Amino acid sequence: MSNDLKAKVGKAALEYVRDGMKLGIGTGSTAEAFVRELGAEVSNGLNIIGVPTSIRTAELCKSLNIPLTTLDETPHLDLTIDGADEIDPDLNLIKGGGGALLREKIVAAASDEMLVIADESKLVATLGAFDLPIEVNRFGLAATMSAIEKAAAHCGVSGALTVRQGSQQEPYETDGGHLIVDASFGRIADPNALAVALVAVPGVVEHGLFTGLASSAIVAGSDGIRIVTAK
Repeated sequence: MSNDLKAKVGKAALEYVRDGMKLGIGTGSTAEAFVRELGAEVSNGLNIIGVPTSIRTAELCKSLNIPLTTLDETPHLDLTIDGADEIDPDLNLIKGGGGALLREKIVAAASDEMLVIADESKLVATLGAFDLPIEVNRFGLAATMSAIEKAAAHCGVSGALTVRQGSQQEPYETDGGHLIVDASFGRIADPNALAVALVAVPGVVEHGLFTGLASSAIVAGSDGIRIVTAK
């Protein structure tokens, strides 16, 4: 998505933000476009407080003087605004391409509503073309990956599992100190069943299937901005 479209989506998301809100603030380039729009409104007097979903987002918020809190101090949020890697017709999501899926899911689950901001290329009939990120503990990695394969097979999916690499030719490390396994499962016919199966695997910290969390999505495309709700 172009920077211009990202800015338009960010501005559109601001229409959902009301004075006094407690906001979950997402991670990724589209979410950052929203953060920049939010910062401008805060400088104009908008009164909100936010919980960032990553260190990167927190640093951007601080640079824009957006007031921040934590879920320990503010365990209940009004709204989370975040991007997504894929969105299906029921507003189930794949997230985690940016590596912040654990914190993103914790923040989204602590919110009354989750608003997704994305471009129309993220809309899919069925999740799975985008590799599914799975956050795992370093300990027992090979055993955990084997268990993931078995759990996935029980749900009728399979594919290559790859430990995500960072910029220094070492495994990518999340803000929580975990690794990410990217699973090339392809078409995920039942994301709810797979979500339950994966979270039950010892060693799996969290996964990028966000089911039942998003309430609506602002989607940018060639015809402009539109609102998508679950079918």
